[in-house]
Amino acid sequence: MMDTSKKVIFLVDMESFYASVEIASNPNLIGKAVVVCGDPEKRHGITLAASPEAKKAGVKTAMPVWQVKNLCPDASFVKPNMQKYIDASLQITEILMQFTDQVEVFSIDEQFMDVTNSQALFGYPKQIAKLVQEKIWDGIGVRARVGIGGNKIQAKMACDRFAKRNKEGIYELTLQNYKEMTAPLVIDDLFGVGHRMKRNLERIGIYTIGDLAKRPLEELKRRWGVNGHVLWLNAQGIDYSPVTNDSTQEQKGVGNSITLPRDYKNEEEIKIVLLELTEEVCRRARLIKKMGRTVHLYVKGADFNHPTGFNRQVTLPVPSNDTMEVYQQIWKLFKRFWDRESVRSVGVSLTQLEDAEQVQLSFFSHSLQREQLGAVMDEIRERYGKTAIFRASSLMPSSMLFDRATKIGGHEA
Repeated sequence: MMDTSKKVIFLVDMESFYASVEIASNPNLIGKAVVVCGDPEKRHGITLAASPEAKKAGVKTAMPVWQVKNLCPDASFVKPNMQKYIDASLQITEILMQFTDQVEVFSIDEQFMDVTNSQALFGYPKQIAKLVQEKIWDGIGVRARVGIGGNKIQAKMACDRFAKRNKEGIYELTLQNYKEMTAPLVIDDLFGVGHRMKRNLERIGIYTIGDLAKRPLEELKRRWGVNGHVLWLNAQGIDYSPVTNDSTQEQKGVGNSITLPRDYKNEEEIKIVLLELTEEVCRRARLIKKMGRTVHLYVKGADFNHPTGFNRQVTLPVPSNDTMEVYQQIWKLFKRFWDRESVRSVGVSLTQLEDAEQVQLSFFSHSLQREQLGAVMDEIRERYGKTAIFRASSLMPSSMLFDRATKIGGHEA
């Protein structure tokens, strides 16, 4: 009899997602070394994804085009199509929700699932994992890897460190085998340990996950506070955070994101881009006559191998689609959570949408005037294009407005 008292969490990750989606949509690419990459003259000229055949030749994510050509002369280059990848990601979410209503989108190619109560319908965890793989392959044409655990950190580590490296593409970690399996791994194999934290840990003699797991919790808390506590828990395989479907609901909101043409380190440069993103998000909300109650900010660091960044949100006192009102909250979130590391990509979204025409306006606020101003600017842009009217800050070198006028998600639409 199945034991449904123990949590069973999956992390489902898509193999070479962008490249796999391109191959699935173009059979002529099957069996070829496919490299998804943008304009070679800009930052977009780096590798975003490579098929297994390209990886065998030594191609890696973030590798510049010229280097890819040297390693793999026969590579087939494909420009990124973000709308296609977003659509595929949404389809994958729909497939996963055939197994459970507890699906949490972690990134465009990774999603958590809580299948604890699904076992009575679909079988043991590994049986469900195989069914998930089959459904995604049949529906999307993309190979999925599945990490299985009793919580999110176990599932994440099972996927990243083991499922991705075995033929089956499935691996399970439990509280019983977690320490044994992860202890020999180098410290930056632990989720949450980036370049800077790796250096800090190595300075005090912590080189493996096992080394970290043996250290007293109080020592790590004294040195790094909450972050030290979380890393210690990760090394133990302990994670109390539930799988929530809030992130799948975010897809019902309005969002905009961008991959920057270079590493942005200066606060003022990032400020300009965030304002432009907020402007576009609010414009889209006004276009569909919606206001949002929750504002989300996503920031990703520049280091592919050791990701940094954050994903935070704040709830507004009243729903809004006013650019400056939303932007004030975006900037507060950025100032609070930015770790001062270089930024590679950012995203802004507005969720918990409500009908704009039904929102109560205050007689004492200037929201009506701002709404009218926004409507006039929107009309000009709809008639003459997104760059027909813009803020003066968009004339600064860090602006991405003109480069993105015809793109989605920082890439070709």
